[in-house]
Amino acid sequence: MTKRIGYLGPRGTFTKMAVDAAFNGEEKIGYDSIPACIDAVRDGDIAIGVVPVENAIEGTVQLTVDYLIHQVRLPVVAEIVVPIQQHLMMRTSFSGDLQDITKVFSHSHAIAQCRQFLHQHLPNVQIHYTSSTGRAAELVSVSNETIAAIGNRIAAKIYGLEIIRENIHDFANNHTRFAVLTKDGSPVNIHQEPSGEKTSLLVTLPQDYAGALHQVLSAFAWRKMNLSKIESRPMKTGLGNYFFIIDVDQPYDDILFPGVKAELERLGCKLTILGSYPVYHITI
Repeated sequence: MTKRIGYLGPRGTFTKMAVDAAFNGEEKIGYDSIPACIDAVRDGDIAIGVVPVENAIEGTVQLTVDYLIHQVRLPVVAEIVVPIQQHLMMRTSFSGDLQDITKVFSHSHAIAQCRQFLHQHLPNVQIHYTSSTGRAAELVSVSNETIAAIGNRIAAKIYGLEIIRENIHDFANNHTRFAVLTKDGSPVNIHQEPSGEKTSLLVTLPQDYAGALHQVLSAFAWRKMNLSKIESRPMKTGLGNYFFIIDVDQPYDDILFPGVKAELERLGCKLTILGSYPVYHITI
């Protein structure tokens, strides 16, 4: 039976590229925002949702993380990592110089990934943020102004734009992680061998006291559990109140993780499993 897969749309986004590379034959539906895609999984409108969670240059996609923690708690069942190449694109009728461009449209993360190029080559241009890179390309394609979009090659092809500058991102090792979500935690079928496995945890401290974070990390360290990421995010209950998201580079087991949980609970901490899942590195 064909599953419906939702992604941050419209066509031409990097999320759509990740979905196309990972899933074959399924019905794919674009959503205008990350919360709309997550809500669709919760409501059962789609079986699988794919949303960006972190970029190597710009860091965490805070909207995704905060919405999953504070609004709709869905399990992460897989992670897709894809290389990101940002290009400057315009309508094919453009024949002027870069200095003739008046506005540049793109998602806030894409703009941030290209700060140095914009600073050096388009210092006076007006920046306009859109819900996605695909939406930016779509807007440029129907405009009569001298404006440009930042996005990928597929977006340029879909919307009939010409790439006038290639690879304008500031750093070469530009990758984005995408979280794959299902309502009940059921696994997904991705047509590639995983490169590893990971477990993501949510840890809250009982109070702000000296050495609390050190004690939390020690519970993993003496068990020789490798942490690939630890990040604090505000609990939104007042200044100074934070929770921690921790990624452990191994699948959940019945020995080490329950031991960590018991040790942290004795410290007054709360530990929640956000997902234990395979990681796929996909070349596009």
